[in-house]
Amino acid sequence: MNYAKRLNGKSISRDPSHPSTATLPQPVTVPSCGIAFMAKSSAPGRTKTRLVPPLTFDEAAALNTAFLQDVADNLLVAGSLAAGDAGIAGYAAYCPAGSEDFFRRILPSTIALIGAAMPTFGECLFRTIEEILARGHVSAVVLNSDSPTLPTALLIETAAILTRPGDLAVLGPSSDGGYYLLGLKAAHRRMFEDIAWSTERVAEQTLERAREIGLDVHRLPDWYDVDDVGSLRRLNDELFGSEPQSYRAVARQPHRANHTAALMQRLRQDNDFERLLEGSRQIELLRA
Repeated sequence: MNYAKRLNGKSISRDPSHPSTATLPQPVTVPSCGIAFMAKSSAPGRTKTRLVPPLTFDEAAALNTAFLQDVADNLLVAGSLAAGDAGIAGYAAYCPAGSEDFFRRILPSTIALIGAAMPTFGECLFRTIEEILARGHVSAVVLNSDSPTLPTALLIETAAILTRPGDLAVLGPSSDGGYYLLGLKAAHRRMFEDIAWSTERVAEQTLERAREIGLDVHRLPDWYDVDDVGSLRRLNDELFGSEPQSYRAVARQPHRANHTAALMQRLRQDNDFERLLEGSRQIELLRA
């Protein structure tokens, strides 16, 4: 169901006794939870530049596209498995403005679009939360697009927790101190203010904001973002079977990131990708 096509996020009611009922559209039920991943269009030299080297700028942009496609697929899988009262609708909150055609080309049509180009990242997140709630969902979640293997079970768990009575939040902390997911039942602007974005203090400061406004927070297990060479190595290890057991802090099956795995397999075959990854590891050890 493409929920972007409903009227103002509301169901169309019908009177079954009316003689023309058979010609009216069926009611559209909006899933309780809308989840939007924050999506930046792929442009060489502008996306995933912290992965250059070992990647080239073109390869980094291609990896960004693969991540977006895998995160979208993960949302669709979660939506198909979620319980009826904790349904999930998927969105891409995109930037820059004017890049709609790129996202319509690479994403399934069942992933609706939300324009999220704003002056600051906090404003992008808040705008997305507001828009999801305005589309008729009971809860709204912002999700990163840097975790292509995030376990689907965590998305389903988030939607289920947000069906509980009362105001609350769900936070999925990242191993680098940020967060991969934040879910809310109301648009609390304070949750996005006075945050040192792109630092190791993001999750900590977000929890501080929740305490300030008296908002209970359910904390999910940690997961990781792929936004530097170290986390790219971890993703490579996870996808191709050499991930150390110590990495597996979440007892849930990682999402099968087929687009990312296919791209990285080609990189492994076509160039010195693994040698470059290992070389970057040795450089980090020497710097430590």
